[in-house]
Amino acid sequence: MKKLLLALAATALMAGCNTMYAGPAKTADGALVGPNGMTLYTFDRDASGSGKSVCNGPCATNWPPLMASDSDKGSGDYTVIARDDGKKQWAYKGKPLYYFIKDTKAGDRTGDGVNQVWKTARP
Repeated sequence: MKKLLLALAATALMAGCNTMYAGPAKTADGALVGPNGMTLYTFDRDASGSGKSVCNGPCATNWPPLMASDSDKGSGDYTVIARDDGKKQWAYKGKPLYYFIKDTKAGDRTGDGVNQVWKTARP
């Protein structure tokens, strides 16, 4: 009985490791994608690690930010930054994350290379 309890406890601990926080994005075909499966992008004009997004107003209309809730907390490579409007946005390795309005389905990467400043976010 004691061995059974130890085995169950070990299994529970290992299961907990599998559910550790992995961030708001996941990887698909070598790119970061949001919870909706859509490709995420970074913007070269955002200074890495600055905690700021310079894509606001019309820019954010075309490149919607990967929004975070007020209660979200960063972990590992993911951080939460404050936008100019006071809302929160996810960043990966210091770079804010965005969708592209012209991507229409999961797997689209039509924003990669736009104006030579938008890049597919990669792990």
